[in-house]
Amino acid sequence: MHAAIQNLELPFGVVQSGNDLAVVSDGQASMIGQAPAAALPLLAWIPALTPEQLGDPGFQRTYGVRANYVAGAMANGIASEEMVIAMAKGGLLGFFGAAGLSTPRITAAIDRIQAEVGTLPYGFNLIHSPNEPRQEQESVDLYLQRGVTVISASAYMRLTPMVVQYRATGLTEVDGKVVAKNHILAKVSREEVALHFLRPAPKKMLDQLVTDGKITANEAALALRIPMADDITAEADSGGHTDNRPLPVLLPLLLALRDRIAEETGQACRVGAAGGLGSPDAVAAAFAFGADYVVTGTVNQACIEAGTSPMVKTMLADAAAHDVGMAPASDMFEGGVQVQVLKRGTLFAMRGQKLYELYRDYASLEDIPADELARIEKTVLKKPVSEVWDGCAAFFAERDPAQLDKAAKDPRHKMALVFRWYLGLSSRWAIAGEPDRRQDCQVWCGPAIGSFNAWTRDTFLAAPAERRVVVVAANLLAGAAAITRARWLDHQGIDAGPEAARWMPRPLARVSA
Repeated sequence: MHAAIQNLELPFGVVQSGNDLAVVSDGQASMIGQAPAAALPLLAWIPALTPEQLGDPGFQRTYGVRANYVAGAMANGIASEEMVIAMAKGGLLGFFGAAGLSTPRITAAIDRIQAEVGTLPYGFNLIHSPNEPRQEQESVDLYLQRGVTVISASAYMRLTPMVVQYRATGLTEVDGKVVAKNHILAKVSREEVALHFLRPAPKKMLDQLVTDGKITANEAALALRIPMADDITAEADSGGHTDNRPLPVLLPLLLALRDRIAEETGQACRVGAAGGLGSPDAVAAAFAFGADYVVTGTVNQACIEAGTSPMVKTMLADAAAHDVGMAPASDMFEGGVQVQVLKRGTLFAMRGQKLYELYRDYASLEDIPADELARIEKTVLKKPVSEVWDGCAAFFAERDPAQLDKAAKDPRHKMALVFRWYLGLSSRWAIAGEPDRRQDCQVWCGPAIGSFNAWTRDTFLAAPAERRVVVVAANLLAGAAAITRARWLDHQGIDAGPEAARWMPRPLARVSA
């Protein structure tokens, strides 16, 4: 029965043969013992279920993929060109982690990915950073110029003109139906944020974009007839920016919200699941809850294609589910926003929190007690504050001079920029594998890494050098399909035993059983 369950393409039945159970399927002999198989009592029937059948087939049609599985964007190029290319060649959708990168660096990534994948599926990240609206606009302009037609919109609390411009540009009408050139998958963890993407863009914002010459009047009119996003992803307890929401709470809420808005507007978005998906059981549960597609992140950072150091991949391979914690976010530091990071093997979470407490409690660097500031310079910054500020000034003089103008008028903002220097570089030290900064490495990580490591323990996937994004995807999906079939047996009163619902990783080269 175990073998029958895991032969995903083969439907089978379970019949009563005397005091025993027997499995019957196409291609098997028609006789079981002395009796024709067709004459025996049928106790259960399990149809075929392949990875391609999990989720909404419309997702596959929209993006030209073979299965409803996405490798999510991880900032600073951790979701690398190699990862996106590997996913595309495997028939899956991957997003390049453009957040935190300069426009020239993103341009280079577009050049390489487009040259390698051609017409295969790929996407880029668009992150909302309140402190850097210029970078968000430059990214949108670049994507529109270079024909990047799929983006993952993340960290949005409300819509911005930039993301609305991206969605509206290129809208046409064919046979009375609005056709979008540019597709958005929006990551959300709150219902009020989801509403912005489930509904059309605000007319006032569209009108202003027309006035500014960013879109045409016809594009603005068409944008009022479609949702802002094609898909919204319920981002549960994930690495990086997260509200730590449990997926069994968040996903049903967003599905119900989607259905309610669809009744009002006649337009429905698909809803996907992300956060905590580190094992076939979790992926199967997400699809069972009604997810149209799934998005993985942390488990891909532990793969060889990830744009991070071997040091980080080894740290991730040693982590358990409880080895994560919250730390201040560099891009939204002043607002007290936090990200989920790896705690094992690093002191970043504790040191980052100390910097935020100083920012919260004092009005300027000069107000911090001298002995306290000296400790921060020695143990955290590892250089005088004056040197850190010189580096900040050189950086923002090129990237965003308005930050320097604000710092000159507001000493507290200057303090924030100095502390954000540490928070920003900490992720780059991790990516580069700086041995002298191991204790300061910021590694975005969710608890899913613990379930992934537990599942792959004592298998070939336990070694970071063997972890490839498509092999991981293929095993998570095939395992989810097998587990689902085992549950179908349970629901029909057949106990196939614990082994039936256990999928051990195997070197699958593509998304197929």
